[in-house]
Amino acid sequence: MSRELCRLWNWYSPVGQMKDMACRDLLLKLEQQGQIVLPRKFAGVKQGGNRTSITQVPHSTTAITGKLKDLLPLRVEVVESRHSSWKLFKHLLFRYHYLGFNGTVGENMKYLVYDRYDRPLACLLFGSAAWSCAARDDFIGWDKKTRMDHLPYLTNNTRFLILPWVRVPHLASHLLGLISRRILGDWQEKYGHGLLLLETFVDQKQFRGTCYKAANWRYVGLTKGRSRNDRCHSLKVPVKAVYLYPLAKLLPGGDLK
Repeated sequence: MSRELCRLWNWYSPVGQMKDMACRDLLLKLEQQGQIVLPRKFAGVKQGGNRTSITQVPHSTTAITGKLKDLLPLRVEVVESRHSSWKLFKHLLFRYHYLGFNGTVGENMKYLVYDRYDRPLACLLFGSAAWSCAARDDFIGWDKKTRMDHLPYLTNNTRFLILPWVRVPHLASHLLGLISRRILGDWQEKYGHGLLLLETFVDQKQFRGTCYKAANWRYVGLTKGRSRNDRCHSLKVPVKAVYLYPLAKLLPGGDLK
């Protein structure tokens, strides 16, 4: 259904990719709002985009310590599903990130970072921005319609993993700064449009957000203890700190230029 609607609406990205997952998300939103009733799912149909099985990938866990300068220059790889590094990326997040990894949906950007000796150091994943976040929306200063129009130009840093055997001071903030400076160009090249803002939600029971602060991300408040895509106000999750990194100039009142 979503593919047929994309064809009827001529709903394609600037680089010609069908916006299938965005269409599915829209249909689910309309159903949750009571505006449409979707047909029942066919049994056996896989849902959720790239939620594939995780393959074990052999990798070194030898300790990496010392000073940041001794690891430079770093190599940043943009990971695509057709690349051999995709299996390693999935495996590392699944095994070592406290939230695991269950795939990607919609527009996203995946990074693997290596040191000068080509040893993996970190994984970063950016995906769809939260449907609604009061702290973010108040900071930007937009109403509901403006948010809906501009949400595709925001992305959420949903996973940031420094591998557990890597102990290098200031590496995390250095990586965030490095990726924050390049993601706009990477996104433009992949999807044919730019970005306005990066966001992330930090679980305060797990982390302090120090690396985001050091990388000049701005703390704007707390979530309200609901899932990032909860539109029915029923899914309870830990309260998280909200950090933003504007990629466009802010106008008076917080609007994005």
